[in-house]
Amino acid sequence: MTTAADAIEAPPALKARLDKLDLTRKGDLVLHLPLRYEDETQIDTIATAENAGPVQLEVTVREVSVQYHPRRQLVARVADDSGEMTLRFLNFYGSQIRQLERARDEGGKLRVFGELRPGFLGDEMVHPRYRPIKDGERLPESLTPVYPTTAGVSQAVLRKHIAAALAEADLCELLDDAWCRDHDFPPFDAAVRLLHAPPPGVPESDLQSRQHPAWRRIKFDELLAQQLSLRRAYLSRRQRGAPRIAPVGALSQRLLESLPFALTAAQRRVASEIVDDLSQPYPMQRLLQGDVGSGKTIVATLAACQAIEAGYQAAFMAPTEILAGQHYLKLRAWLEPLGVEVAWLSGSQKKAAKQASRQQVANTAQLVVGTHALIQDGVDFARLGLAIVDEQHRFGVAQRLELRRKGKKMAEPPHQLMMSATPIPRTLAMSYYADLDVSVLDELPPGRSPVRTRLVSDTRRDEVIERVRGAAEAGRQVYWVCPLIEESEKLQLQTALDTHAVLSRELAGLRVGLVHGRLKAEEKAAAMAAFAAGEIDVLVATTVIEVGVDVPNASLMVIEHAERFGLAQLHQLRGRVGRGREASICVLLYQTPLSPIARERLKVIFENTDGFEIARQDLRLRGPGEFVGSRQSGVPLLRYADLEADAELIDLAREMAEYLLREAPELAARHLTRWLGSREELLKA
Repeated sequence: MTTAADAIEAPPALKARLDKLDLTRKGDLVLHLPLRYEDETQIDTIATAENAGPVQLEVTVREVSVQYHPRRQLVARVADDSGEMTLRFLNFYGSQIRQLERARDEGGKLRVFGELRPGFLGDEMVHPRYRPIKDGERLPESLTPVYPTTAGVSQAVLRKHIAAALAEADLCELLDDAWCRDHDFPPFDAAVRLLHAPPPGVPESDLQSRQHPAWRRIKFDELLAQQLSLRRAYLSRRQRGAPRIAPVGALSQRLLESLPFALTAAQRRVASEIVDDLSQPYPMQRLLQGDVGSGKTIVATLAACQAIEAGYQAAFMAPTEILAGQHYLKLRAWLEPLGVEVAWLSGSQKKAAKQASRQQVANTAQLVVGTHALIQDGVDFARLGLAIVDEQHRFGVAQRLELRRKGKKMAEPPHQLMMSATPIPRTLAMSYYADLDVSVLDELPPGRSPVRTRLVSDTRRDEVIERVRGAAEAGRQVYWVCPLIEESEKLQLQTALDTHAVLSRELAGLRVGLVHGRLKAEEKAAAMAAFAAGEIDVLVATTVIEVGVDVPNASLMVIEHAERFGLAQLHQLRGRVGRGREASICVLLYQTPLSPIARERLKVIFENTDGFEIARQDLRLRGPGEFVGSRQSGVPLLRYADLEADAELIDLAREMAEYLLREAPELAARHLTRWLGSREELLKA
């Protein structure tokens, strides 16, 4: 809770706007650091400042007029001892006209700041910042900060409130002075004050690039707050009880003996880690990550077997009906012959079927597979011991918590296993997932054929269609993925329909199917089942086939407008082929001209097949938000630290967090209050 003493004193309208900037406490203002700086510590002249970037001038006003050609604008001719120039305002108020006219009539000086550029009538500044000054008025002694802001909150207002907060802030050092010196960290107080008001001698490039030692200290403290908060959440969960699910192993062994494949060494290692977790008296909170096709599902199924054999239920939740349906069919085929009762629950079920499934869940079902329907009101589990969440980044914190609460009939919460087929770079796992135990499947099962990637311009589309025909006539199957159209789901649907019509005509004699997000669940399932059974040669699809679809005979994929997709999505889509023993190809059809960022993305996906390297490049190009996904509603995104550039600080912050929580918990609490205030509650999920 924000105390009255720490609350920002401001009118209600301004408070509401500051809330949008996440500024509710005076302490938040202290840590609201500049985006950039402007140098108002010196005065240039009109003659020397031409085309020199932002400059500050002291001028007198000669003429003021409102002109109407080519559009309405306020124009002032001003001068200093070295020459004349024009101030031009395309949007202005009557008060500005009066202010400039008063300066002209009284001969007063203006201090103007802006970029001097050549104009039609000589040098000019468009929309400069200006203010009247008194004779002998001193220049600022530090660079002028420019803060992140929002509509209705001016820089002047922010500077005033931040200066007031700094004047009364407690910026005492919470870390050991000698330790800070050993790691070249300036004192916290000095770092904060320097960043809000850097003296003129500080290299502006170091401030702008955030390479200055003061920035390094702030980035470390921010990472430390994140590590402390997540580790506290981790330790807090360990204080809760959970069902001890001791391994019996008979059901798991029977399952393994029935499979047509053997586990990889990585799968055996991770399965062993989960066996140990489930045996503990506190809830498992493990993230299982692995590249496309690394075999996460069988590892999760072995965990479910351990829970089922001990008399508990397991729930398996997936984000889409197609993916959940694929899991249901696979798990039922594996487990029902072993005597396990597997139930299905989804939002698209008819009322009677849904009611029957809910009864099954509340009584006899041992494994329940479904979508968000698992966490709806009215769904009660008989004895939930393990919750498995696939593609966990597609769910929000609240949704994962709700699945955990479904174990309320028992005194203790269920264990939780979260899975992600989007490999998470090490720096991201160390920072945003510090509250989880992380297992990595870093080995693909034998027999997976490597997928070759081809970049092809859209101008060669006819050649690609012929390649598709050749593959289909040779007995192989083909995916044709339609472009991603973020602006409109309707447009994307229409594109899929149009593509299906064109390919049906151009590939006459072949069986061309269609699957997209607007189909009813049973229609999607029917289309996918027909493709899996070999009854469809070419499947035109939107990105609903991004995850979970497993058709070994599909050895060619064409992705249209590949430049519109993110790296993670391209990698996920490409993983739908190469699942059999045939050599597989993924054709990325792109439209020219390519933007620089699109060119770089396609270069990365062309040169790399390792999902972790692709994820690392994706993090570099896009930042952490996309990886963290819905989880960001529970974990604050970093404002100042950069996961790539500041990787060494993450290691240091982890070590310090462990030390403070163990040796100085009161200092850890004060550091968290300084950085997060009451927001730490968000991290408890």
